[in-house]
Amino acid sequence: MRHIHIVGIGAGHPDHLTLQAVAAIARSDVFFLFDKGQDKAQLSSLRHDMIRRHRGDSPYRLVQGESPAWSSRGPGYEGIVADLNRRKTILTGQLIDTELAPGEHAAILVWGDPALYDSTIRIIDALGAERPDLTYDVIPGISSVQALAARHRIPLNLVGDPVTITPARRLDAMDWESAGTVVAMLDGGDALTRLVGRDLEIFYGAYLGMAQEKLLAGPLDGLAQAIAVYRADARRQHGWIMDSYLLRRCRPAAG
Repeated sequence: MRHIHIVGIGAGHPDHLTLQAVAAIARSDVFFLFDKGQDKAQLSSLRHDMIRRHRGDSPYRLVQGESPAWSSRGPGYEGIVADLNRRKTILTGQLIDTELAPGEHAAILVWGDPALYDSTIRIIDALGAERPDLTYDVIPGISSVQALAARHRIPLNLVGDPVTITPARRLDAMDWESAGTVVAMLDGGDALTRLVGRDLEIFYGAYLGMAQEKLLAGPLDGLAQAIAVYRADARRQHGWIMDSYLLRRCRPAAG
């Protein structure tokens, strides 16, 4: 049998690794790493540091694959994602077939938690269905949602209220009267600026757990433009950005 550990490694800080994740790294013979280009070299470097820190002195192998690029193929957003995952599945299957020997364990290190806005579980599950000798497990990680609330020192939910986690592109359709707390991820545009005037407060976090971490909190109307400027500057400086934010209706002033 061959086995794959899908390991959640947290939102960015090396100490986000759980003891279960450390144990999975320590018993892995090979690590599949997917290169996303020089702009995101910091992300690759953090993975390498985690492996060196927790794998120990016994031999292991690093197998690098070039992550498929995002393209505009496919009908709509879902079609684009389906095309991307199809190409990721082909690449991952090739790595498994050529680099993972019987009796070996491999690890795929996933940012945040593998169950939240990540396709690795679906990809490995599909590949396992075609390979009777392939098994896998999933090691949960600290998600950016958890890290965001912790860094702002706030509870994720208000008492008795729901919590919604959504791609930012769906914020325009949100019913803010009943939404409770909304955590937005995957904001590739200017979703926040379209929410000005809706009496919302925001808790914003970028590069959570990293040296360049940025936190902002307050009424959205007063911060939307500053966040838009910061995001544009951060992309120019670093070549990439990982951010998320929590939104809820402004609370009435005490008294």
